Amino acid sequence: MLVSQQAVFRRHWHAVMPLTELQDGPKPFTLLGEAIVLFLDEHGAPAALKDRCCHRTAKLSKGWCKNGNLQCGYHGWVYNRSGRVIEIPQYGADREIPKDYCTPAYRCEARYGYAWVALEEPEADIPTMPEFDAPGWRTIFQFYETWQTSPVRALENSFDNSHFSFVHRATFGVAAQPKPSKYQIVENEQGFYAETVIDAANPERFQRISGVKDAITQRHMRNAYMQPFSRRLDIEYPGGVRHVIINCFTPIDDGHIQLCQWLFRNDTEQDCPAQMLIDFDAEITREDKDILESTDPDAVVDLRRRGVEYSMDSDRPGILIRRRLMAMLSSAGEVEVHR
Repeated sequence: MLVSQQAVFRRHWHAVMPLTELQDGPKPFTLLGEAIVLFLDEHGAPAALKDRCCHRTAKLSKGWCKNGNLQCGYHGWVYNRSGRVIEIPQYGADREIPKDYCTPAYRCEARYGYAWVALEEPEADIPTMPEFDAPGWRTIFQFYETWQTSPVRALENSFDNSHFSFVHRATFGVAAQPKPSKYQIVENEQGFYAETVIDAANPERFQRISGVKDAITQRHMRNAYMQPFSRRLDIEYPGGVRHVIINCFTPIDDGHIQLCQWLFRNDTEQDCPAQMLIDFDAEITREDKDILESTDPDAVVDLRRRGVEYSMDSDRPGILIRRRLMAMLSSAGEVEVHR
């Protein structure tokens, strides 16, 4: 599936950029192949416009903020968050600016420390993160980086228990146990909930992270898929430490995603420093990134296309993700666009 050519995904919220990235001025981003620019308005709220001045097509991201509006760096035309041109420096103060002088504006909201964008009227709300700013939990912003893969590949990998003994053999994978544990899966309106327990290597360097000292420990994994391209993984260790990850695999174009990752922990900085947790998850995600960037991003979602990819029993969560995405396309009157 070539995500940028499936219109239904334009009608969903996508995590686009940490709000901290916008503190020093406008920033460009590509979402589903659409070049956009983000900036903070006069209230400090994020706004998103097409990254194109309606005068001579210069990128608005080359400009700067002016009193909560966005000024083009080419001729100084000023846009408000609605995309309307409200000032033309070359005009006199009493000269009216035509109402059609504008550039497209997109729906943009601040939530969970990020600017979220929907290119068209969204069909569903932004995924919930109940631990964010909740008592007893700490929030760690882990990763904001570009991967050369597709959201389907990243999603199904995050539910794939059969790769642990191979891709993660140098970290938590137990090489002697390649047979994956079985998920108990319950579908819901947002996607599905999948629960399992796995054995995980727990060398001394990981023991502050897990909170236990056994060489092999267990992870109680509660994994949830949230349509179209998000997931929540709640890992609970035997001592009660919980390691909750939220991923948004934001589609940049047909071959790239922006990985946005939050971590929530029910322990303290003294128990396990945030940097240790970031380094731990970075080591694991580097292993995933390396293998995922070797795959073809044009993953099959219409399972009637036979012979392109083959599956095994443990691929059930990934197959279900593909079926849910295909159902989204079908309900919107779309067919899968692929090479």
